[in-house]
Amino acid sequence: MRDHRKPRAFELADELVLLIYKLTRCFPKEELFGLTSQMRRSAVSVASNIVEGCARNTKNDYLHFLDMAYGSSHELQYQVSLAHRLGYAPDMDYRSIQSSCEETTKVLNGLLRALRKQEVPEA
Repeated sequence: MRDHRKPRAFELADELVLLIYKLTRCFPKEELFGLTSQMRRSAVSVASNIVEGCARNTKNDYLHFLDMAYGSSHELQYQVSLAHRLGYAPDMDYRSIQSSCEETTKVLNGLLRALRKQEVPEA
């Protein structure tokens, strides 16, 4: 079993969850069951899928959950952009959170690529 706290992707995802929760506290009440809830779920999904993947015994299961985390990170990038365009995320918060989303996504992609590269036998 892998330690979920070791991958840099988890550290970034965990920090991102906190940023999203702080940002969405100020969203309008009518968004509580809409964008607020969806953004929080997406952010938590990124970190949670990394944790669940680390708890799995096979590399294929690990990759599957990292893929899920990667998808959720892209989903969150869109939601952050939407929140900004709706006027819910001030420019400074938007830039910081979008940057954090992008970094998390890049690190996850790098981890996925490195793990998949190990699967291919060398010629």
